[in-house]
Amino acid sequence: MLSIVQTINAYLSDYVLVILLIAVGLWYSVKTRFVQVRCFGEGMRKVFGNIRLFGNKSDTHMTSFQALATAIAAQVGTGNIVGASGAILTGGPGAIFWMWIIAFFGMATIYAEATLAQETRVRDEAGVLHGGPVYYITTAFKGSFGKFLATFFAVAIILALGFFGCMVQSNSIGSTFQTAFGIPTFVTGIVLVIICGFIFIGGISRLASVTEKVVPVMACIFLVGGFFVLIVRIAYLPATIGMIFRYAFQPQAIIGGGFGSALKIAVSQGAKRGLFSNEAGMGSTPHAHALAHVDQPHDQGVVAMIGVFIDTFVVLTLNALVIISTLYTSDGILNSGVIPECIGKANLAQTAFGTVFGEKLGAVFVAICLFFFAFSTILSWNLFGKINMKYLFGQKSLVIYSVIALVFIFLGTLASNDLVWELSDMFNQLMVLPNAIALFALTGMVVKSLNRSGH
Repeated sequence: MLSIVQTINAYLSDYVLVILLIAVGLWYSVKTRFVQVRCFGEGMRKVFGNIRLFGNKSDTHMTSFQALATAIAAQVGTGNIVGASGAILTGGPGAIFWMWIIAFFGMATIYAEATLAQETRVRDEAGVLHGGPVYYITTAFKGSFGKFLATFFAVAIILALGFFGCMVQSNSIGSTFQTAFGIPTFVTGIVLVIICGFIFIGGISRLASVTEKVVPVMACIFLVGGFFVLIVRIAYLPATIGMIFRYAFQPQAIIGGGFGSALKIAVSQGAKRGLFSNEAGMGSTPHAHALAHVDQPHDQGVVAMIGVFIDTFVVLTLNALVIISTLYTSDGILNSGVIPECIGKANLAQTAFGTVFGEKLGAVFVAICLFFFAFSTILSWNLFGKINMKYLFGQKSLVIYSVIALVFIFLGTLASNDLVWELSDMFNQLMVLPNAIALFALTGMVVKSLNRSGH
């Protein structure tokens, strides 16, 4: 089973995803006349002019900032630390360049996703808003084909994020807390289940109240620590940035092999890890943006773009600069291109921060950051899975869904299983297919919404 899933994942990430992600991003960049450039300033003003740590509480919708915070909570997870580390280890520092490329075009993609989520959302009998890919997929394709695509997407996201994904996130929390503080993983698991269960029961209002506070705090903690390391290593910054660009086009110099195969690895790692980091095109964050109370869909579209910018160009890039500037420069342990057996994607960031903070403090700092990142991701992913669970099976299924999700969260802290990680990756990637098809089909709706806004 593991071998089969790994083969499917390799094919999807190396070929299908790279083509689809770049194609959708390019398509919407052209069709919206590069909205990610033209409306970037507008998006920044809407985000940073509306930051509220104590926004309006509602069981039916969120404020625009709460929706963004929920989306960023989903985007900024282990992918920013573990994912970026894996991309650098496998594809070399140049993989970060390709992550930037994917993210730039992904900003246009996520603009389209958020706009469509707003345009096609529905309000149930209790007045609660629901939206996301299942609603715009069935808008794009009527009849049995649309229902099939929507069902395929809903099942994939429930498994990928609601169950397996949360298991992966809780595993990262458990393992880093054991390394940093010596806390048994089952203890971390019990505490995590209690906290998550309390928030799950509180519905949209409690989730929004938590994410709007956690996201700014976690971002500030990580940024302060990252910038401190870069200040200490400032003499190596020019070489660090140079490596990202040089090894993007000469990856064989750092990861070995022939030019063609090395370039394919660097690009595919950048695309795959970029997708799991910012989630543009995957169809996850539109669930949050659909709940935002805004004047017009375009308003949330430009806010969504800033989420990708913060995720990739700020948080992920800062982590990458810390890793490369401490480990890949002339005095770093990876400057030879030979990776010691003790170094893996799970502890690469801890090793990097530890070179400046000291081994113990570095492990503690990354563990705290990873807790915030992974915990907030669990909350958001649970909501996204819940919306699709209700779409498939109705309101009564949500209690069963929440119980199963909590079981997966607890089991994730107990053991790491390669098959679980691979299954999570596979369903993550399969989500992209129906979502991308619907995005292409609804281009006209996105362009009309953009024109209606006066842009």
